[in-house]
Amino acid sequence: MADQIVETIPVTIDGVEVRVPKGTLAIRAAEMAGIAIPRFCDHPLLDPVGACRQCMVEVPDAGNGRGFPMPQAACTLATAPGMQIKTQLTSEMAKAAQVGIQELILINHPLDCPICDKGGECPLQNQAYANGRTETRYEGAKRQYPKPLPLSAQIGLDRERCILCARCTRFAEQIAGDPLIALAERGAVQQVGLFADEPFNSYFSGNVVQLCPVGALTATSYRFTARPFDLVSTDTTCEGCAAGCSLRADHRHFEVRRRLAGANPEVNEEWNCDKGRFAFVSARGDDRLKTPLVRRDGELRPASWPEAVDAAVAGLRGAKKVGVITGGRLTVENAYGYAKFARVALGTNNIDFRTRPASAEEAGFLADQVAGKSFGQGVTYEGLEKAKQVVLVCFEPEDEAPIVFLRLRKAVRKKKLKVLAIAALRSYGCGKLNAELLQTAPGDEAAVVAGLKLDADSVVLVGERAASVPGLLSAVVKSCHKAGAKLAWIPRRAGDRGAVEAGCLPNLLPGGRPVAEASARVDVAAAWGVELPAEAGLDAEAMLACELDALVVGGANLDDFASAKAARRGVERAGFVVSLEQRASDVTELADVVFPVALIEDQSGTFLNWEHRPGRIGLVNPQATNKMTDLRVLAALADALGKPLGARQARQAAAELAELGVWGKPVGFAEAKAASGDGQGLRVASWRLLLDNGRSQDGEANLKQTARQAVAKLSPADAGALGLSCGDIAELSGPDGAAELPVAVADGLAEGVVVVPANSGGFALSALGVAHGGRLSVSKKGGK
Repeated sequence: MADQIVETIPVTIDGVEVRVPKGTLAIRAAEMAGIAIPRFCDHPLLDPVGACRQCMVEVPDAGNGRGFPMPQAACTLATAPGMQIKTQLTSEMAKAAQVGIQELILINHPLDCPICDKGGECPLQNQAYANGRTETRYEGAKRQYPKPLPLSAQIGLDRERCILCARCTRFAEQIAGDPLIALAERGAVQQVGLFADEPFNSYFSGNVVQLCPVGALTATSYRFTARPFDLVSTDTTCEGCAAGCSLRADHRHFEVRRRLAGANPEVNEEWNCDKGRFAFVSARGDDRLKTPLVRRDGELRPASWPEAVDAAVAGLRGAKKVGVITGGRLTVENAYGYAKFARVALGTNNIDFRTRPASAEEAGFLADQVAGKSFGQGVTYEGLEKAKQVVLVCFEPEDEAPIVFLRLRKAVRKKKLKVLAIAALRSYGCGKLNAELLQTAPGDEAAVVAGLKLDADSVVLVGERAASVPGLLSAVVKSCHKAGAKLAWIPRRAGDRGAVEAGCLPNLLPGGRPVAEASARVDVAAAWGVELPAEAGLDAEAMLACELDALVVGGANLDDFASAKAARRGVERAGFVVSLEQRASDVTELADVVFPVALIEDQSGTFLNWEHRPGRIGLVNPQATNKMTDLRVLAALADALGKPLGARQARQAAAELAELGVWGKPVGFAEAKAASGDGQGLRVASWRLLLDNGRSQDGEANLKQTARQAVAKLSPADAGALGLSCGDIAELSGPDGAAELPVAVADGLAEGVVVVPANSGGFALSALGVAHGGRLSVSKKGGK
């Protein structure tokens, strides 16, 4: 799509003529001229409102030879050709207006600066010093309210500090699509209010704390814990999902106290989700692993590093049938370490990062459509904004990649983007995108995809749940290629895209090289100095379904598989298990040797986001007690096995991977056919909610309180047939067990379908042995 030519107009600001795009606001034009105008309500990503009036300027000539007799708000004033603007730097009128407005703002603002969380980084404080009066003339009593007023368990409001800039309410309505707070009352008693029975439980509520220019909004978890001038900041990349958000981690005494959204216009702009902002304390609990553990006499006992390495080597050496399973927390460099360790030290292609429902069709899809691509070769955030139509296939952007959701919502609001959702029900998030529902029962999505009307301006976003539906990924590729539409795969976890590139798949070597291709194996074998196995290995589910002699597991959660029971049974069957983990888990409980590995804040490295864009991970804590990353532990094991990896630091692994480069040749994959939808019970539509029982959210009680309630959604017809109504308790039964959930009757839900969260509240779908597209028996609790 060709870029449009932008028409520019001449504008004079403080005697300096600049050319700006037609329609540019005066405050933006001043920024282009290098002139800063004080402001509070203005924000470039929010619609202008002119609420605070702090940005007043003089306009002696509006471009028509006549000026305005009174000062104008620069944040709402659109420039015109020939317009002349005078700011506080050259106009006494503008300066007097700004000083007067600020004096009025400060009349009721309390002198909380010594205790306010915003003190030291407060725009009001800074501008009062730079542009305000040196002394107050106000001697009356200031307004006072009980504080803080909880807008939610996560966000508190100090009402007397609020200057009614409406940044928070505009963000909630315009950006997040959650208009749960608003300016209530009028005049001197106007304040930010919320619904009596509906707290501000938005996935993006933490952004209003960062947006607030005066410290009226504070995060419950950070309130009174540190001052800005006590903190050291490190730029990093979020590990919460595959969106690749830039973050600023603020730490004191080498412990992270808060995280803020980083300014990255190409990715997250200036926003992030509450999971990325608040969920960083999970490894501070009593289950943090601090020393290696070795099983002796049936019990895991602390051991030294040399003892643990020797024990692991004794169990791995000579094992004929071995496997490596990795999770979604790995950086690219650590994932490369596992891929190389499997081939070099263990001599196997039995390696898989997909600790979730997966398929051979998906492995082929990843090899053909995802691996070996560089950033810019596929869909980007910018491409989503420019698209005319976006189709969501087994993908809930608000829950699975929140910043993708925000970018789609922006395009819907600003550019009338059309969003199509192939699902059984239009979810809450898709409702905020005004998405058109192409209703289908779980498991039948391939037929709908085959009938899509796509073109070159269409983008298809497919989620990881598509692996649970036979034939769906094949149908997506076929439809996109036929119409020339763009295709992007968006996994849920931060490390998944990098794991594909690093070669953590049974059919792929690093750089997207297919195991089955002799010339691809030669490239890697020459670089590594070993002979590589020629046959593709087993995927994670297949490894756990057979009896392995030895199994190496790094960061995998058994609850993420379709059947947690079968996964646990597979680990129990393995002859010898080595676990590399940060915290005690269901895998470490069964392991023979456990190695504690460094937290994400205690190491450097890289994540690849869904665009294939690299995001650097900043080393927050250089004085960490445990600097043993997954890569360093694997290198120590390989050395002891007599088959060294050659890389033990992130920069060495990154250099090796870069030197290997990408395969860059078409791979192709065999198309799969859709399966029959026959069976007993209701079909299951399910996905992981953003805030759920995920282990990364442990330790942050306030965040967990804002999670959405776990319910079983039924159509009115199915609920009636089962004798269920809203609030009743339903019993859901699957191959591995049963569970209970309250019922919500959802209008517009396809009949014969039950919608349940994958892992929320006290409910875990994997405990029932079912995944998206499977079937559950549903009945009324206590019914016959």
